[in-house]
Amino acid sequence: MVFFLGFFTLLAPLLQSQSLPMALGIAVAVWGLLTALVLAHRPNGTPPLRQAAATAGALMAVGAPIMALLFALFPRLPPLWGIPTDSPLGRSGLSGQMQVGDVARLALDDRVALRVAFPAGAPPRDALYFRGPVLRVFDGRRWRPLHGPDAATGLPAALVQADTRGAFEPGGAAVPYRVTLEPTSRPWLLTLEGTADTPVVTGASAGLEDLRLQPSPDGQWWLNRPITDVLRYEAQAHPAHRVGLDTPRLALQVDRELPPGYNPRTLAWAQALRRDLGEPAPRVLMDALLRHLREGGYRYTLEPGVYGRDTADEFWFDRRAGFCEHIASAFVIALRALDIPARVVTGYQGGERNPLDGLWTVRQSDAHAWAEVWLPGEGWVRVDPTAYVAPDRTAAGERLRPPPGVWAAAIVRVDPALWSRLRAAWDAANQRWNDWILNYGATRQVEWLRRLGIQASGWQDVARVLGGALGLAALLGVAALLLQRPRPDRWHRLLARGAARWARAGVPCPPPLTPARLRAAIEAQAHLPPGVQQAWGAWLGALEAARYDPQHTTDPASPTMPTLSALAQRLRTLPTPAVRPEGQRRWRPWAGLLVALAVGLPSPPTPAQPPTRAAAPAPGYGARGDAQALAEAIDRAEGWDDGWARRWLGQARHDARVARFILPPPPAAFKDWAAYRARFVEPRRIAAGVRFWDTHAAALERAQAEYGVPAWVIVGIIGVETLYGRHLGTHRTLDVLATLALDFPAEHPRAEARQAYFREELRAFLRLARIAGIAPDAWRSSYAGAMGLPQFMPSNWLTYAVDFDGDGRIDLAASAADAIGSVARFLHAHGWQRDLPARFDVTPPPPGADLEALLAPDIRPTFTLDEVRARGAQPAPEAEGYRGKLALVALENGDPNQGGTPPTYVLGTGNFYALTRYNPSSYYAMAVLDLGLAVERARRER
Repeated sequence: MVFFLGFFTLLAPLLQSQSLPMALGIAVAVWGLLTALVLAHRPNGTPPLRQAAATAGALMAVGAPIMALLFALFPRLPPLWGIPTDSPLGRSGLSGQMQVGDVARLALDDRVALRVAFPAGAPPRDALYFRGPVLRVFDGRRWRPLHGPDAATGLPAALVQADTRGAFEPGGAAVPYRVTLEPTSRPWLLTLEGTADTPVVTGASAGLEDLRLQPSPDGQWWLNRPITDVLRYEAQAHPAHRVGLDTPRLALQVDRELPPGYNPRTLAWAQALRRDLGEPAPRVLMDALLRHLREGGYRYTLEPGVYGRDTADEFWFDRRAGFCEHIASAFVIALRALDIPARVVTGYQGGERNPLDGLWTVRQSDAHAWAEVWLPGEGWVRVDPTAYVAPDRTAAGERLRPPPGVWAAAIVRVDPALWSRLRAAWDAANQRWNDWILNYGATRQVEWLRRLGIQASGWQDVARVLGGALGLAALLGVAALLLQRPRPDRWHRLLARGAARWARAGVPCPPPLTPARLRAAIEAQAHLPPGVQQAWGAWLGALEAARYDPQHTTDPASPTMPTLSALAQRLRTLPTPAVRPEGQRRWRPWAGLLVALAVGLPSPPTPAQPPTRAAAPAPGYGARGDAQALAEAIDRAEGWDDGWARRWLGQARHDARVARFILPPPPAAFKDWAAYRARFVEPRRIAAGVRFWDTHAAALERAQAEYGVPAWVIVGIIGVETLYGRHLGTHRTLDVLATLALDFPAEHPRAEARQAYFREELRAFLRLARIAGIAPDAWRSSYAGAMGLPQFMPSNWLTYAVDFDGDGRIDLAASAADAIGSVARFLHAHGWQRDLPARFDVTPPPPGADLEALLAPDIRPTFTLDEVRARGAQPAPEAEGYRGKLALVALENGDPNQGGTPPTYVLGTGNFYALTRYNPSSYYAMAVLDLGLAVERARRER
């Protein structure tokens, strides 16, 4: 019972953290506990500690497969109980509020706060500002945020409600990045300055099921629960951006407020500065303050002393020394005294690049505070006043560091660079461990089971598989115990080996075999030399004592386990007994038989088999030089140091069917709209559409409300694409995209452009599979690589797919809600306008120049309603009042000379053009519209 409780106590911490140090510590502790268990259950004496530890290690190795099975199949459930939010484990130290002196304490903490990968290259070090809490409310002693879990209370509701971020204007190239955030016990994410779009959480030890991100108008992001274990997310930033130019004055009021009665000297000095400069623009006043910081003899230090009540007064006029929060706080107070909106931002700045894995490691000692200032014509501008006191802090990343510890100091004395290398190696190992643990979530677990041919859709199915696997393992273990032959222990094996040598010499030992009986049998052989009997008698006596003599087994000079090893060594050196001739003759026939069996007799001739032609395996791309070059280029572009693209592209196989399907059909003289329409607007598809709409009515209604795309349009697209999920495609997506990226048919009229397109789609697909945690060879698609109910290409999946059912993952193949929301988001992003018809009926002008001019732009809306009429077309009455551009679209109905009817004409609006962004065909867009309306009509009339 004591050992059982010990094991449970050791494993319980894994419920709170699965970090590498925790796993290593628990593994060592389990090894020690097993060693103690071996020592406690040894019946014959106490083996040495080294031998017991080796036995414990062997037991751990035997249990490793079961542990691997449990890791692979144990259901990924949310925690059964919450981790206390005030737990000190892993806390970053940054809190949702700041009192002067708080950040300085973090400079003494060298733990890792976050690790950042920049697939497209890192920005300059002085642009690496990782944004945390934005502090805007100052009560004289403490800064608090306006929004979020730690928001200040007691403010007028009008001020809070009026707050707005204003327009965000990106500038320059976007910087994609991936963050692995250590546990903080706080809810906010740290994002690179200029991150406007919602970060995508891709990995969490506690699961992604209920994670929700919330933004604030001042650029903070926080989750709906504290971060109690390692978290990974991806985002992109625009370091060169402008934000908040259009912020109204009321929204800026909270950033002008100062509590009465505090820092009177700073307020008086600010007003005097304004008068001396002649009431200049806010930018001039701010520059004057920064110049005063640079030239006024201020110092950047970890030990400025304890500040009193008026912290800004003491910094500006008395101490002239402080850490980043002293400088930022005093700077913002002075700006507010000048009636310039300003606020304090806390987070991290800089970091160091790990040369082993290329990641930027940001430590607690990189914690920093800076200012944001609102300037007319510029919006919110980041200003780091610390850079004017200590320029090397941001430009070169030179932090103020505490004295090194005992071990670090000793290593530095031996080799100054060794400590940095050791720390970089440890950080890289931690990151790889986090990659492995975080990537194996519920989705990847289910996909792994599907690859094994086991259909699983949730944790209940996984639990059943785990139960079956453990039951099978138990049955196999019981069968092995029942079938195995008893194996003598080491002592009996040594005795049997000695007896066997004498039996071959014709001196058998009468049963039962004991050292005394074998010694008596040897002594009975009078013809033996005395030395042989004496050596064997001494050996058998020592063997007997090792088993039965308590004094012998407790003697430190010769404990039991080493004695058996020594006796085994002595056995090999004992004189070999003389072999009797008759024994030798008896052995020879059997030896000859063994040799004959070893050499083998001629085998009977194999009956001739008719030649069979086996299907040749599809050639792979693993040995292709161009495939390896493409994989390396993708790995390099994405920043995948683990060779993700090289690993999976090497497993891709050529799909010969794709080359046939991807070639365009021979051009027809006339298309047939009526025949094309009949393929999609038919009873079976309409009935399936009604069932789909009934089943997912709530998701369709929500998509229409959120994106403005009518439900019948979404139903039409999914019906045309996959017949509501019945035809998702059976090709391996990895094979399809590899084939089209590397072996695109040269006879295609646009082969070069299409091959370049599919190379980008292959890269996007590998990124999608990595983010989703699903092996690339498990995905299925059409022959062109389109996937899921909406048949999204990988780049569209990455850009427009949305988690519309809120389960924490995007699954366009299994989640109809995700497909519905993603289709609506795609159309909305391509210009779909709410409540605007997609087409109008029209009577075209007679054949001639006007008709040709109207048809020339094809599907692109080009003409106003008046211009359409001016060229002789007659729009239907419902088009009256339409203000946008129109396109005259002609749909051929076969060859008029072969019984075909005249073309069908419609006027396409901007929404018709948005549909053709899904598939650039007017026939496709019309089929979608007609099928969707037919389903809506059938649903209404039933």
